[in-house]
Amino acid sequence: MIRTVYVNGDYVLETEATVSIFDRGFLFADAVYEVTAVLNGMLIDNPGHIARLERSCKELGIKMPLSAEQLTAVQKELIKKNNLQEGGVYLQLTRGNEGDRDFSYSDDIEPTLVLFTQQRALINSKPAQQGIKVLSMDDIRWRRRDIKTTSLLPACLSKHIAHQAGCDDVWLIEDGFVTEGGSSNAYIVTQENKIITRPLSNDILHGITRASLLKLAKDFDIEIEERSFTIEEAYAAKEAFVSSATTFIWPVISIDGNVIGDGIAGPLASKLRDIYVKTAIELAE
Repeated sequence: MIRTVYVNGDYVLETEATVSIFDRGFLFADAVYEVTAVLNGMLIDNPGHIARLERSCKELGIKMPLSAEQLTAVQKELIKKNNLQEGGVYLQLTRGNEGDRDFSYSDDIEPTLVLFTQQRALINSKPAQQGIKVLSMDDIRWRRRDIKTTSLLPACLSKHIAHQAGCDDVWLIEDGFVTEGGSSNAYIVTQENKIITRPLSNDILHGITRASLLKLAKDFDIEIEERSFTIEEAYAAKEAFVSSATTFIWPVISIDGNVIGDGIAGPLASKLRDIYVKTAIELAE
């Protein structure tokens, strides 16, 4: 199926979509993005994603070409045009194009906005049911990871190395502590069933799914502690898991070859995933 995509105000076939070679997103990764999950044809946690997009744009001085309401309308129209029931909507906003390559840019540059849908299994995914294996690596990304930019080369290289080593993903390490996954927030569960996850700062992405999970955990009397943890703590954890927009929760069953817990999806991660999915569908738009 050839998808319909959105490019700067127009809905076009993906085979006909174009962006200038002089766009700063292409030349400098001068761009931000968001991915919103779709279940039953509905957007999941979308207000949080739009709010984070607005924050990213403010931090970088990129113009928002559409309001939150208009962006949501575009997302819903793409879902309708592509008959998407389960998957995600990708949104990328670049600083724009001034007709040539130059590090500097003018304040009145007009942004480039692109959106497209991706069909994928979110509920009955193999990683969610069987868990994933991760490899720890040094975190070499820039120090403003709270801004969701398209500067993803370090994560891409790290994930590729992990895949070559027979793992599914990476956990990144800085100053002896886990920051996050290659494209997810990271968690461990202590022997006392307490969830540990790194607190918000410029060092990690402020995950929208993370925020929803922590709220749900508190609502269901699951103890949370926001603090840094070492990879050695993770090796000894009762459970471990990651969260992101289109994974929700994936259990981690092995880290650097160390089996976590019983080597299967842990009960607390599975319970929290079920709660999140049920609640997300109820609140979907």
